[in-house]
Amino acid sequence: MTLVAFLRHGPTIWNAEKRLQGMTDIPLSEAGRALVATWRLPESVAGWRWQSSPLSRALETARLLRASQVEPVEALREMRFGAWEGSRLDELRLRFGAEMGDNEARGLDLVPPDGESPRQVMDRLRPWLATLVAEGRHTVAVTHKGVIRVALAMATGWDMKERQPLRLRWQHLHIFRAKADGSLAVERLNVPLSAS
Repeated sequence: MTLVAFLRHGPTIWNAEKRLQGMTDIPLSEAGRALVATWRLPESVAGWRWQSSPLSRALETARLLRASQVEPVEALREMRFGAWEGSRLDELRLRFGAEMGDNEARGLDLVPPDGESPRQVMDRLRPWLATLVAEGRHTVAVTHKGVIRVALAMATGWDMKERQPLRLRWQHLHIFRAKADGSLAVERLNVPLSAS
C-alpha cells in the first residue's frame, strides 16, 4: 500500500482576499509564514519523501516545515484558472451572470477561459500517482486547494456539481491510498497539524 499525504500551502495575501491564484506565483504572506512555522506534522509521516508544487507558496511551505529534500513536481501545481486569476468568485458571478453559473454547473468539466478543468487536473495526477505506487514510496505532497479537491473527487466519485461529500480542513493533512492505475481511495482526512 502506498500512501500520499496532501497538504495545502500556507496562506497568501490573495487567499486572505479570496482571489483565485491558479498559476499566478503569489508567495506566502507574513501571516502565512508565521502560521506554517507553528505546524508540526504527525510522527506517522516521519521519513516520507517530500514532493511539492513548483509554485513558491508550496515550496516555501515545505521548507518552513523543515523538509530535508523537496522535489518540485509539475503534476502538483494548482489548477490553471486562466483569465479568472486575480478575481474573486463573487466578482466573476456578478460580471458573467448566467454564463458563469452554467460553467460552474459543469462540475469536473468547468473550464475558465485560457484555463484547465478539474478533469484535466485528474489526468495529470494519475500518471504521477501510478509512479508513486510503482516506486512504493509514501509521499508528503505540498500542493493547492484545487488539487486536493480533485483528489477527493477521484477518491469518492464526486462530480463537483454538488457540495463536496466530505469536509476538508485546509490547515490539516489529507491522506489517501494511491493505486497502481493512478486512482485514489480515502485513508484519513483532516489529520491535525499540532501547534508548537
